[in-house]
Amino acid sequence: MLPAFAILLLFQCLGEALVFLFRLPVPGPVAGMLLLLAALVAWPRLHDVVEQGANELLRHLSLLFVPAGVGIVVAASSVGGHWLAVVAGLVVSTLLTLAVTALVLKATGGAGSKEGGDV
Repeated sequence: MLPAFAILLLFQCLGEALVFLFRLPVPGPVAGMLLLLAALVAWPRLHDVVEQGANELLRHLSLLFVPAGVGIVVAASSVGGHWLAVVAGLVVSTLLTLAVTALVLKATGGAGSKEGGDV
């Protein structure tokens, strides 16, 4: 499992370095994930090495949300006066997410349908 974590951290660091060097408007971990995807496609044997560590991280995924939850609680007092902007942002982002998901499903042929039904 240690090699799996090392590979995952390596690709995260590579993504961070790539974003820093080329000043890309993408978070470093996202760039690292894309690099990892390319590596998994290029070297299928890498999948077996990474799978065990990734499954272990997914098993404990709820623990990774604790720091974000604490940050929200700490910052809640400073957001208190801007509740309308926060609610508007949540509503707009939710509607945009639903619209993009519907468009992607429609473009890819729908969720499991063979002839690509309407969304």
